[in-house]
Amino acid sequence: MPAAVQVPKRSGLVRRQIATSCTYAALVVLAGLYILPFLIDVANSFKSEPDAAADPLGLIPATATSAAYQRLFQADFPNWFKNSVIITVTVTAGRVFFDCLAGYALARLSFTGRRVVFALLIAVMAVPNVVLLIPKFLVLNQLGMYDSYAGLIIPLLVDAAGVLIMKTFFESIPTAVEEAAKIDGAGTFRRFWSIVLPMSRPAVITIVILSFQASWNELSHFIVAAQDPELTPLTKGVAQLASGALSSGTQYPIKLAGAAVMTIPVAVLFFVFQRRIMNAAGGAVKE
Repeated sequence: MPAAVQVPKRSGLVRRQIATSCTYAALVVLAGLYILPFLIDVANSFKSEPDAAADPLGLIPATATSAAYQRLFQADFPNWFKNSVIITVTVTAGRVFFDCLAGYALARLSFTGRRVVFALLIAVMAVPNVVLLIPKFLVLNQLGMYDSYAGLIIPLLVDAAGVLIMKTFFESIPTAVEEAAKIDGAGTFRRFWSIVLPMSRPAVITIVILSFQASWNELSHFIVAAQDPELTPLTKGVAQLASGALSSGTQYPIKLAGAAVMTIPVAVLFFVFQRRIMNAAGGAVKE
């Protein structure tokens, strides 16, 4: 009898092990398919142009060379990188600050038209960005912000999705945590800055990551906001490389070298904050 009881348990354990193995195998295959284009990008960036044109999918260069990177940095790439850093750091800081303020106002403050503002916020998220390109150009030109850092940065300082994320997180924090400070005479901004915002660190980190990624990879806004070569950010410069701005021919190595360098900051950011992203999701559920 005991042996007869153990057989179903062992068979069930074997089935679970097989299912787990199949799941991990599928995940490995999907991860390989996901990372393969990036590996091809890096491999081709170290190839010569004839080698890249003859074997664009090969992962091992016939003769490894850094000529593409040398030529890339001899062009305007350092200036593109500098512009992207300035724009991304400023936009990320601005989005974190303004998204948190707007989210707190919608979550905690009672004012006339709050529901209308929230409805407009949702409506803005439903509008495709491409629809707003011409109005953006007209507004920037009318305000005298075209071809300037202000035109590149200010329209990106607030993000509707970020406001929604912060509003939702602030609503998950019990209002009782602010009562004591309110009784002691703390004002609205004081309660926001000293009590609620420190408790919202997981959501703030999420906004930092999303804002950095979005502003670093932004392209359409930069196309309509400036045409001065000195204000060209990295995404626009790499797009020009892809269209053959330097010379004729395929130019696969230099194009892919630019794309590889461009992905490094975002990849580093995700690796550094990977655990915090997971904690942010867990903290939001816990609350």
